[in-house]
Amino acid sequence: MSKTFYRQQPIFLSFLFVVLGLLLNLNAYAQAPTYPVKPIKLIAPVAAGGGLDNIARSVAEKLSRSIGQPVVVENMGGGGGAIASQATAKAPADGYTLMVAYVGTHGTNPAVRRLPYDAIKDFTPIGMIGATPNVLVINSELPIKSFKEFVDYAKKNPAKLSYGSAGPGTLTHLGMEQLKLAAGIFMVHVPYRGVGPAYTDLLAGQTQAMFPTLFAALPYINTNRVRGLAVTGAKRSSAAPNIPTFKELGFNGFDGQQWYGIVGPANLPPAVVAKLNTELNKVLASPDFSEKMTSEAMTLMPMSPTQFANYIKEDIARWAKVAKDRNIEIE
Repeated sequence: MSKTFYRQQPIFLSFLFVVLGLLLNLNAYAQAPTYPVKPIKLIAPVAAGGGLDNIARSVAEKLSRSIGQPVVVENMGGGGGAIASQATAKAPADGYTLMVAYVGTHGTNPAVRRLPYDAIKDFTPIGMIGATPNVLVINSELPIKSFKEFVDYAKKNPAKLSYGSAGPGTLTHLGMEQLKLAAGIFMVHVPYRGVGPAYTDLLAGQTQAMFPTLFAALPYINTNRVRGLAVTGAKRSSAAPNIPTFKELGFNGFDGQQWYGIVGPANLPPAVVAKLNTELNKVLASPDFSEKMTSEAMTLMPMSPTQFANYIKEDIARWAKVAKDRNIEIE
């Protein structure tokens, strides 16, 4: 009897240790702090100041309160967003390095340039913030009052019109090239280093047209220094309700907009992605944030991570087609 007991004792003790180990692991898991447990870095792929930086800081402020940890904006300009994108892609996939992606980093640039990152494979889409439409504007001295008159004028005077852009491969460039193709018109492209100098020459009459964001154009439209003829997107903007959409005017497919969203490195844990998406959408639903963004001609567009991933893929495909049709490739 005694020998049997001593033979069974090691088995019993082993079983006891296994059970205790499981209980300790479960207890540790239950007590493990949930994400996030430290500040989150939100990279803005531009220099401080300007629209994207303002959006990044507005989101960071609200998200900090909602998520319970500081969300700190770090500006990382250069390379049209490539430097910031590469840094984000190489960061640990732990949810503590995020980036404000936009149409440049995850739309137009991947469509026309060879980049040091893959806009699809190297990132985890978390959620959309929103978008502001682009608007076709012309110098107010032109004898043109409507989009139809603009197309007619361009066809009758193919050597008289030029348009400025913020640079080759930007949304202001590809959007106008899409319009030229759809309307069957010709205009000379004059690229600038940024939208500021492009506006300077448009206002001076050195160029005649431009395709900027509505937010950037509103001060000039409202003071009659330029004339807005049509906006992109599915419906008119509440910030400029008198300007029709291209769709209203019979030109479908003009859905390209200056959009902004949040991404992280590839392979972020699903629980972290779900947490961030939920908290981001709470920010978008807050009345004060919505009011602020609406005043800047932005339409908030809450999405699931899957919806945002599909949006990015469709936007790259949109601009890749324009680039192919217009033989645009930038080294």
